[in-house]
Amino acid sequence: MLSENIKAIRKSKGLSQEELAIKLNVVRQTISKWELGLSVPDSDLLIAISEALETPVSTLLGETVTEPEADDLAAIAQKLERINVQLARQKAGRRRLLHWLCFALCAAIVAAVAVLYAFPSPYLSWDYSAPETVVIGVALHACEWLFVRLAPIALIGAIAGYLLTRKKA
Repeated sequence: MLSENIKAIRKSKGLSQEELAIKLNVVRQTISKWELGLSVPDSDLLIAISEALETPVSTLLGETVTEPEADDLAAIAQKLERINVQLARQKAGRRRLLHWLCFALCAAIVAAVAVLYAFPSPYLSWDYSAPETVVIGVALHACEWLFVRLAPIALIGAIAGYLLTRKKA
């Protein structure tokens, strides 16, 4: 592990064996032997290696250190770009859906108002002597009254939603 860690950290710092050897006051072959696992630095040199590589001794002695490769970073960047494109498409799709739902709501409100004005309310001519007729007539009248009061507000909201969700040029 030590040999692999020295080599991986040295490469990640962009140092050659010769440069590390100069920093540690040893010959390049000593660095090569350490990295091949043919010899082990003593405790003083281990501390000097950690200082030269700006890495704690525990990291040098610990688990295997893998050096990040440029290909890995490029692959991660491509994945992030694909995710961003997918999220943008989903957002645009939701916006289009909301746009057309607002349009459909506007059309439904206008159609319902047109029907109410074109045909007179049938319950107005009913005989209200029977209790069932009274309940149904009052319920229909309440629904119509509520629709007439709330339709303008809903229509304004639907028009605003339609305008706010249209595609910007």
